[in-house]
Amino acid sequence: FHDHALMIIFLICFLVLYALFLTLTTKLTNTNISDAQEMETVWTILPAIILVFIALPSLRILYMTDEVNDPSLTIKSIGHQWYWTYEYTDYGGLIFNSYMLPPLFLEPGDLRLLDVDNRVVLPIEAPIRMMITSQDVLHSWAVPTLGLKTDAIPGRLNQTTFTATRPGVYYGQCSEICGAN
Repeated sequence: FHDHALMIIFLICFLVLYALFLTLTTKLTNTNISDAQEMETVWTILPAIILVFIALPSLRILYMTDEVNDPSLTIKSIGHQWYWTYEYTDYGGLIFNSYMLPPLFLEPGDLRLLDVDNRVVLPIEAPIRMMITSQDVLHSWAVPTLGLKTDAIPGRLNQTTFTATRPGVYYGQCSEICGAN
């Protein structure tokens, strides 16, 4: 899509630069161009056609990447001030809270402001659906190494899908300023 949109942008820029070059280098002998209704119609309709050529591939990519039809696991994440609640909805409603570890409880090798007392365990190479909401204020559920960031809004259920491709510990973080920690 990037290459497609960039090619259209290059063509538009080349056309505009060519028109500017012709305007600056030729003598203005044709005065009938200021009354050209056909020309005004063309430069009104042509941008709309260009926007359609950009929008159609964008919408196709958007719908292809949006939905996982049959996820292996669904997890509901509820943001609270200073902690997150996770619910494995596929396994009888397994619910637990995940609090950030205070600096006094950190062991050597633990990461300050990232390590938690209860980690979410995820399968690798399996599509996972994450349902994200908030209990109190705006939060932002983010796992930068997975390329995920989704807003948690009170009264709204947002959804994101992802697949962990390698085993390891992925650190998530709240990307909104929501409390003392």
